[in-house]
Amino acid sequence: MFPLPSLSSFTRWCRRGNPPRRYQTSGTKGVSPVARSQWLWRIGFLALPLILYMVIVIAPLAYSFFFSLTDWNGFNPEYNFVGLGNFERIFSDPLFGNAIKNTVIWIAVALTVPVLGGLGLALILHEGMRGANLYKSLFYLPICLSLAVIGQIWIWIYQPRWGLLNLTLNGIGLEDLSRAWLADPGTALSSVILAWVWQQLGLGMVIFLAGLTAVPTELTDAAQIDGANYWQTLRHVVVPLLQPSTVVVVALAVINSLKSFDIVYIMTGGGPFHSSDTLAMFMYHESFKKYYMGYGSAISVVLFMIAVTVIAFYFRQIRALEHLYD
Repeated sequence: MFPLPSLSSFTRWCRRGNPPRRYQTSGTKGVSPVARSQWLWRIGFLALPLILYMVIVIAPLAYSFFFSLTDWNGFNPEYNFVGLGNFERIFSDPLFGNAIKNTVIWIAVALTVPVLGGLGLALILHEGMRGANLYKSLFYLPICLSLAVIGQIWIWIYQPRWGLLNLTLNGIGLEDLSRAWLADPGTALSSVILAWVWQQLGLGMVIFLAGLTAVPTELTDAAQIDGANYWQTLRHVVVPLLQPSTVVVVALAVINSLKSFDIVYIMTGGGPFHSSDTLAMFMYHESFKKYYMGYGSAISVVLFMIAVTVIAFYFRQIRALEHLYD
């Protein structure tokens, strides 16, 4: 039997791109012992992760597609195939339209506030201001917390009687503006989005700071020597060179906004009166509150297709940037 190489020799083998001499063959027909050995190592390393991925990700995804074509309630072993009936119901359901509207508002905010705010913070802190490292840590701190913790913090801030926001408004003479922020249908969604944006600003700031370190100072110095002021240098030199960072920040902001379930669940549960329902929250309500598992699966399929579209756009832009910088 052909001996398997040790782990250290296999690692060196991978780095060099060719096998050690004693494993090389020449002039043999069919699959060589070296090729068989490579396949055994690959299968050995990849088998467990692939099995876990299939069980945790692929199988539930396939089940969702399957049950989206049924009227399964989640408990009864019997169900009927309804074809595309759930999808027809989706597009005539006003609650689904409301969830789509709220999700679009969320994405629109995600495309502007975290991107522009993160860029602004990165530009300010990149100038080497005093205490910049402290401010970077403070702005980045929320991204280290889970959205459930973020939601609980902002529930305290929005608390009608002793919350920080209403106490501040009352303290500066704006009592008329104080309210139960999360219980008011007119402010519930914007209050949740504000809490989410507070966390996402730090992520955008860090990515733009990394991008700014890659901007050659020779280009900005040359622009200033040619008479460009700060804003002209920023617009015509710095921002175009930050395009890779911008693509990453935008893609992450949109994907994270589509995943926004936990913070909505913690803060409002989609209420009051579905005013803060997003697609993920609406799917949860239909699947696990009303036990329309087939209908909820159809909503999850729609959400999946939107996410796949965004991810495909993201990889397309990344590939285009790679060709541009090659």
